[in-house]
Amino acid sequence: MKMSIVEKILKLKKEKKAVILAHNYQRPEIQDIADYVGDSIELSRKAAEEKDAKIIVFSAVDFMAESAAILNPDKKVLLPTLGARCPMAQMLTVYEIKKWKAAYPLAPVVLYVNTLAEAKAYCDICCTSANAVEVVESLDSETVLFGPDSNLAEYVRRKTGKNIIPIPEKGFCPTHLLFQPEDAQILKRKNPDAVLMVHPECTAEMQEIADFIGSTSQMCRYARESNEKRFIVATEEGLIYRLRKENPEKEFIPAYEEAVCPNMKVNTLEKIYTALKEEENVVRVPEQIAKRAREALKRMFELK
Repeated sequence: MKMSIVEKILKLKKEKKAVILAHNYQRPEIQDIADYVGDSIELSRKAAEEKDAKIIVFSAVDFMAESAAILNPDKKVLLPTLGARCPMAQMLTVYEIKKWKAAYPLAPVVLYVNTLAEAKAYCDICCTSANAVEVVESLDSETVLFGPDSNLAEYVRRKTGKNIIPIPEKGFCPTHLLFQPEDAQILKRKNPDAVLMVHPECTAEMQEIADFIGSTSQMCRYARESNEKRFIVATEEGLIYRLRKENPEKEFIPAYEEAVCPNMKVNTLEKIYTALKEEENVVRVPEQIAKRAREALKRMFELK
């Protein structure tokens, strides 16, 4: 009897002592076969806890697989598709960081995990969308260089009251820019009992009309613990699948149905199978970069 692609993956995974990690924005069929589904740092931490795993298949985009490789130097990290690149991570170069550091030599550099390893190597501490406010509040400085997402930087500025300087000035996530407050308000009028959940990568105008602002992991927790039954969700559409799967008695309405990250969606079951079978697309971070980036990530973890 011919094996299905899922059966082939699961068989290989067991034989090779591999663990499959999938970001919340991955295709439903990938989420279903993953050992863990979550945000980028949740997944990297899970990988570090998998003491028996020899291989990590990280179904997401480039910077996430890099973080997993940095935090798990003794494991082979595979990215199913080499073309799975995060546009926002590409927006912040080492040159840009050095330029702003020269202008503000005393200001600490906080970088969102949505950055490439070479950029992380030049920051003081990393943050996620879930802990950005706590990270910035922990710093003994009223001026902070923050990159690469200018919308998250604005959110942190409002929450902390500090002078947050975005680097680059207009870094953004193309998918989260698709959400428009006018569309969300129409949905809210049609669904007055629904809670509007907004990711902080959305514009300030979207955040202003939100009932809840949070990362994908925070949205999952809020939806699970809330007594509310209906939610309008303003983040990449892949999260809707997980929310519905974990909360079948609740309703989740996409704030914009076409909010799809094409870079997240290039991963497929077939590509995961090939990467695992051939052990190709190995993610390698030069040790001099990995060492410095690892310190910035560890400082973030130490806050928790």
